[in-house]
Amino acid sequence: MTLPGQLLPLTRPPPAPPVLSSRRSRCPPPAAHAHAWGSPPPLWRAYRLNDRFLHPPRQFRAPARAPRAPTPPGVSAAGGGEARAAAVAEFVTSERVKVAAMLGLALALCNADRVVMSVAIVPLSQAYGWTPSFAGVVQSSFLWGYLMSPIIGGALVDYYGGKRVMAYGVALWSLATFLSPWAAGRSIWLFLFTRVLLGIAEGVALPSMNNMVLRWFPNTERSSAVGIAMAGFQLGNTIGLLLSPIIMSRTGIFGPFVIFGLFGFLWVLVWIPAISGTPGEHAQISAYELEYITKGQKLVKPQIGSAKTKKVPPFSKLLSKWPTWALISANAMHSWGYFVILSWMPVYFKTIYHVNLREAAWFSALPWVMMAVLGYVAGLVSDTLVRNGTNITLTRKIMQSIGFLGPGIALLGLNAAKSPIIASAWLTIAVGLKSFGHSGFLVNLQEIAPQYAGVLHGMSNTAGTFAAILGTVGAGFFVDRMGSFRGFLILTSLLYFSSALFWDIFATGERVDFDGTG
Repeated sequence: MTLPGQLLPLTRPPPAPPVLSSRRSRCPPPAAHAHAWGSPPPLWRAYRLNDRFLHPPRQFRAPARAPRAPTPPGVSAAGGGEARAAAVAEFVTSERVKVAAMLGLALALCNADRVVMSVAIVPLSQAYGWTPSFAGVVQSSFLWGYLMSPIIGGALVDYYGGKRVMAYGVALWSLATFLSPWAAGRSIWLFLFTRVLLGIAEGVALPSMNNMVLRWFPNTERSSAVGIAMAGFQLGNTIGLLLSPIIMSRTGIFGPFVIFGLFGFLWVLVWIPAISGTPGEHAQISAYELEYITKGQKLVKPQIGSAKTKKVPPFSKLLSKWPTWALISANAMHSWGYFVILSWMPVYFKTIYHVNLREAAWFSALPWVMMAVLGYVAGLVSDTLVRNGTNITLTRKIMQSIGFLGPGIALLGLNAAKSPIIASAWLTIAVGLKSFGHSGFLVNLQEIAPQYAGVLHGMSNTAGTFAAILGTVGAGFFVDRMGSFRGFLILTSLLYFSSALFWDIFATGERVDFDGTG
């Protein structure tokens, strides 16, 4: 006997009664049939109604939908606005948001430590007589170290988890920042070494962040989590650019290096006892939140000592897929534009518009506030699109297209600006729209290869670092040869347009088979 909705066994059904006669069938109607035999008619039998034969609708399986926002315990799902408000309250007070906030603080320190040199390069160049081209070399010394660590650091993150690697990274780059004044007093080469060490340590920051977001957030909240973390990343630029001139005026050129280094040590002391590597290891997480995080997603758990974890990542297969090259291209262009703007905008405003150092810092800092705000907004928009059923691939392409086409157009406006205020407005638009890429390529790393997210991030970061070095040093030489930034901004704009096209052709939001033969 077959219950309603139950699939029939794969056997040939008995022959149906003849139904071609115009006379009324003697078979009882469906209701009577069910009453007489205790079960509905077989699915293969046609119903006769008013001399017309109707077949029951085919059974189908509803398409899978992305999980909706959680309904906290004790709140009815039919509560409408009350349920949504309770879900927001649960999200804000949850342990996973604390993880995202701590990641944001770490990335704020990461950028504050690196951006100090963008402000200090002006008085240092005046004190030591550095040319713009040599100043570009000093600026890029951080990137020499940053070039070395992302792939190794990403593999370490995949093996040990983001918590441990992030703790070591913050401690090491804070030490390098703290020791910079002592190194500068010895020799320029020792000072450059501390900047290289800073880059090596900071190379693990973004892979660690991605690993923690992958483990702590469901798919429908990952863009928002990345938005929170990257908001801290951009606010670090603002903190470094605005506070560094003030601190330097009171303590000397190297005051910010000491202060930011000490804050890094304090962060490590809080991170180690307060945050766990996975939700299941957290002592204070509620059963409800743990179930919500883990339900419906497959976490890539660190299997220390297992053969699977120790296996060398399949670099050849990773590089054989076009979605990998879409990520590499996007990261390279993102880093080119990011570091050119971060490293040279204070100098740009000082040389083009002849403003003093503190005003140049203000003009250069405001865009990063906009990037922090719009980055979080982009994360909310992206998660909402996915939650409402929009294809993930389409969502990532929309976000990344805004993140490339927007800055490309805005840099052309910056090039034509006639006053520092108008130039700052165009720069704010460029940097703000650039943040949409965080909900494009940066989240996409977790989607196409969750088991290799760390090493894939490291590979794309290495390409990004090459591009950043080329852009940072190239801008200095371009200014030396051409005497202006304007041609370099046009080149950067054209590169943005080309990268947007490449991304839209080859990117995907689906998981890519890197372990099989496909």
